[in-house]
Amino acid sequence: MSQPDNGTDNTKGRMVRDVLIKPAGPDCNLACTYCFYLKKGDLFPESNRHRMQDDVLETLIRGVMHNAGDQVYFGWQGGEPTLMGVPFFQKAIDLQMKYGRGQSVGNGLQTNGMLIDQNWAGFLEKYRFLVGLSLDGPKHIHDRYRLNARGKPTWDKVIHSGKLLQDKGVAVNALTVVNDYSVQFPEEIYKFHKSGGFSHMQFIPCVETDPNDPEKAAPFSVSSQAYGTFLCTLFDLWIKDFKNGEPTTFIRMFDSMFYSYVGLAAPDCGLKKNCGNYVVVEHNGDVFSCDFFVEPEFRLGNVLNNDISRMLNSQQQRRFGKMKAELPEKCLDCAWLAQCYGGCPKDRIRDKQDQGVNHFCSAVNIFLSHADPVYRGLADTWAKKQAAAQQISPTQPQTAKSEGKVGRNDPCPCGSNKKFKKCCGAGA
Repeated sequence: MSQPDNGTDNTKGRMVRDVLIKPAGPDCNLACTYCFYLKKGDLFPESNRHRMQDDVLETLIRGVMHNAGDQVYFGWQGGEPTLMGVPFFQKAIDLQMKYGRGQSVGNGLQTNGMLIDQNWAGFLEKYRFLVGLSLDGPKHIHDRYRLNARGKPTWDKVIHSGKLLQDKGVAVNALTVVNDYSVQFPEEIYKFHKSGGFSHMQFIPCVETDPNDPEKAAPFSVSSQAYGTFLCTLFDLWIKDFKNGEPTTFIRMFDSMFYSYVGLAAPDCGLKKNCGNYVVVEHNGDVFSCDFFVEPEFRLGNVLNNDISRMLNSQQQRRFGKMKAELPEKCLDCAWLAQCYGGCPKDRIRDKQDQGVNHFCSAVNIFLSHADPVYRGLADTWAKKQAAAQQISPTQPQTAKSEGKVGRNDPCPCGSNKKFKKCCGAGA
């Protein structure tokens, strides 16, 4: 692996605010057809079983808490993080308390739900974890690609786990991969999630390189045209469910994109001008620039012998963050540049036929051509509400908004009447 570059661009640097941790590395108890992370096991050939050890966990949390400001968020992902068991996560909570300095600490867990039981649900509720449950929709859609290692379906167990979490009062979001099959059923998926109590949804378009032909996208990838049509239908369903001018369901992309219409920075890193504001920590303590770039050339160091703040603020990480802004001419001349900023860099490299342009470029064009008038109306309504609020309380500080940022305790711009950190900012 490449040697880390720990030089910093300035003396102040960025506070550690968000850390994505993979305590079981790429290990998973499923074998989803479209998974991009299972093959990361090749980076750690010393063992076929990957688990974070206690010294790595303690060093990591001590470093994060020491370098964090008033608020810090730990995102636990995989692979499948629940393979670590509840005692591991209880230890993580204890360490956060031990090394905390009065900070507000949030924890999020992304899980396939296969190991969730009463014990897990009770723990997650007790410590107020935000849970992202991988659920692609109704049975025929979910079981198309989300199979276990024996090729067996998983939907029944996931639905049971979701109900168990909801009954315990755990905050659960539905994480849905949009692939070549599911893209045909936007209305069915949306209504299924809503009827199942999953009012917060995140839709993740799938594009991966074909392992049999690296010159094109894998067959399960969703085409840009189809995804654009999917988004338009989904947007109309979302808008239709508004009550008194406010959303009743929350779709991460739609909420995040709204920020650009009111002059604020989107919470979704894929819609920002630059990225690199968080780091990924693997099971052995190796730190990488991004979840989608866990590769030797993007290794920043290891928490056991490198300060996490220095890695976040290193020249290497800053170069990575600026890579997002290196856009083709097509993007620079696009009417929707301020809403998209070229999307996630990983979507420019998965399909060689895209020639460096985001795979979902036409999808964004299709979607925003459809949604732009509605967004403008919502932005106008939001601006009027803000003006009215300032008239009622003219002495209220407005520094966060004047800087084009939203504080985690500020009202969420999506209009949900929740604080940003509890709504669109959760996990951002």
